[in-house]
Amino acid sequence: MQKPDSASEHINELVPMKTRRDFIKISALGLGAVALTAGSGRMGLGMPLFGKETGPDNEGDVLRRVPTYCEVCFWKCAGWAYVNSEGRIVKVIGNEDDPQCNGRLCPRGTGGVGMVYDEDRLKKPLIRVTENGKQTYREASWDEALEYIASKMKGISEKFGPESIALFNHGSAGHYFTHLLNAFGSSTVAAPSYAQCRGPREVGFETTFGSQVGSPEPTDIRDTRCMVLIGSHIGENMHNGQVQEMSDAIDKGAVIITVDPRLSTAASKSKYWLPIKPATDIALLLSWIHVLINDEIYNKEYVAMHATGFEELKAAVSKYTPEWAYGITTIEPELIRKTAKEMADAAPAVIVHPGRHVTWYGDDAQRSRAIALLNALLGSWGSRGGFFMKEGASIPEHHHPEYPKPSWSWPETLNGKYPYAKMSVTNAFIDASIASPENKHQIHGWIIAGTNLPMAIPLKSQMLKALEELDLVVVVDTMPTEVTGYADVILPECTYLERYDDLRDSPHRVPTVALRAPAIEPMYDSKPAWWIAKQIGEKLGLHAYFEYDDYKEVIDWQLNQMGSSLKELEKTGVIVFPRKKGSPYLDNSQPHAFTTASGKIELYSESLAAAGFDPVPVYTPHPEPEEGFYRLIYGRAPMHTFSRTANNPNLTDLMKENSVWVNPRVARLWDLENGAYTYLKNQDGVVSSFPVKVRITERIRWDSVYMVHGFGHSKKELSRAFGKGANDTELITNVMIDPMMGGTGMRGNFVTFVSNMDQNMKEVES
Repeated sequence: MQKPDSASEHINELVPMKTRRDFIKISALGLGAVALTAGSGRMGLGMPLFGKETGPDNEGDVLRRVPTYCEVCFWKCAGWAYVNSEGRIVKVIGNEDDPQCNGRLCPRGTGGVGMVYDEDRLKKPLIRVTENGKQTYREASWDEALEYIASKMKGISEKFGPESIALFNHGSAGHYFTHLLNAFGSSTVAAPSYAQCRGPREVGFETTFGSQVGSPEPTDIRDTRCMVLIGSHIGENMHNGQVQEMSDAIDKGAVIITVDPRLSTAASKSKYWLPIKPATDIALLLSWIHVLINDEIYNKEYVAMHATGFEELKAAVSKYTPEWAYGITTIEPELIRKTAKEMADAAPAVIVHPGRHVTWYGDDAQRSRAIALLNALLGSWGSRGGFFMKEGASIPEHHHPEYPKPSWSWPETLNGKYPYAKMSVTNAFIDASIASPENKHQIHGWIIAGTNLPMAIPLKSQMLKALEELDLVVVVDTMPTEVTGYADVILPECTYLERYDDLRDSPHRVPTVALRAPAIEPMYDSKPAWWIAKQIGEKLGLHAYFEYDDYKEVIDWQLNQMGSSLKELEKTGVIVFPRKKGSPYLDNSQPHAFTTASGKIELYSESLAAAGFDPVPVYTPHPEPEEGFYRLIYGRAPMHTFSRTANNPNLTDLMKENSVWVNPRVARLWDLENGAYTYLKNQDGVVSSFPVKVRITERIRWDSVYMVHGFGHSKKELSRAFGKGANDTELITNVMIDPMMGGTGMRGNFVTFVSNMDQNMKEVES
């Protein structure tokens, strides 16, 4: 069927919120802020360019370059922003001295300029008001908006304690608001990246090696001889350094083994593609472990030197033969054995990649532990071509008084659950914001910085309940994303190319720091997050925690303590320091003290057993789809980061909408045509707000469909992203919680196709 122009608009307006915090469409307000000009004629900041950079785009103009590091994804590659004589940023390129990017940026990095010149940006502070009985926003001065926030925070603190104000954060802004809340007396801080993304792997590796994986992952891909990817889409998630190193490794003959129900970009570059039945990954991992042990091709010397619990592991996996796994995974036994031998032959220069987004089925910490055990048997942890021991620069903390001790902190929101959670759990914060006898402490205010919760958090109904009960919701963002419609106050943050930020310290093979400086002045009436947090702090009487006028004073002080200066780093952008902790690899001829209870790699975990969890992972079958439904799998695209770039004018040119991948056998059953549009309906009857284009391809198993995450935006203010594609998050209503750390397993959802618009409207109305 053809894509209707207004169907999604009708769907979204069928059930308007009638609450004390209605969802407000900023686009309907006709605010003067929208009419403001971009101010691109203002002179930029930064150091002069060394020499002239000319070309067809600047016609002999002398450009100035300004050091920066990218904010479009967590990799934070260092680069240079080039500004012309009219004060306009014309391009961003990589910094050749940065070992994290080697002078090369991905499409997201080079397209970051589009964030600056996106006319849909938030431009003025907005405050929720009621006019003629209807909730709306009005423009406010910064002083009025910040005074309102500070007054509300004081009132909540007096009534419930400062701990009852929580922060949801992602990206660089999080540090400043964490500092603000800590100074105020709250440690109730969460990032969706833990419970919705990487948390299970941190638990799996820490319970095995005593160390978390961290970010970026310390995978020594450039020297690997074999790499195994299990649902890790290198090349599509565009983790820049890993993509570069994987390309080099392939050129040098490295064996790539990709386990994925879909022929991903990585799978297409692999020697082996294992199109596994979804939700059976642990069965394959246990079978590989069985083969390594049973065929005695594991790294005996490494295991004998560094590990404990081998005999217990051997006994636990004795029944997990390739023949057993075949009936579960659909992977041929001979292929399981062959790929296990490929790993063993390459060991210890082998990587079973830990992945990034690993919250799938609710037993994800145990699946990640199985991956860690496989790496341990191969001897890859701490080995060249496996995992290196990373080291970061020691950046001194700017002086401030000691934080007041909260009367309660984030673990209290867990109510005794998730004993292995080492960071706060987003969904626990949401639950703690809803009045319940279970909650000893309730959260009454949210500050949301740099994260679009409705597009990132499953169980939207819980989030809406929480929003209804909150006394304060503040959103700090660059764009009018979905979450802004629920705010009491919206604060426009300037983009990363318009501000100073903390020095980047991403632990790597060698310690580095990188500088982000403003290439131009903030456009419109937007402000950097450090300034916003400081001003709120000042109004709360916390001046002693913010003793600086400009954040560059903090950066310069830190660099002076490290033997450098802001002036020096403005010239180089990056400083690479020598390692202080010796080799990035273990000396496998000597014992090593791992930070586990035993001091060794724990193949059998006594601590897990004592806590009531399986000391060795076990396979548990997961629910199957009903007839006519297909497992929903989602992933990334190389030109987009989650939902945050879907409106970027530079990147939407590369990909305007997502599509749903459908196997030809399934397409024939449903009479689907390639390029036509369909709505998706999940197992709970939820229908996608917008239709999605069908892509018929042999690259996906018949029992699954696939779509790229981050599309289907419902905010008309996002002029390029509104209504483009379908939002996978709204179809994720069945969430399986990991009992070890609270991760939200989101791949237990199934969808079918709804091509009849009238039927779709009836279901939404009901």
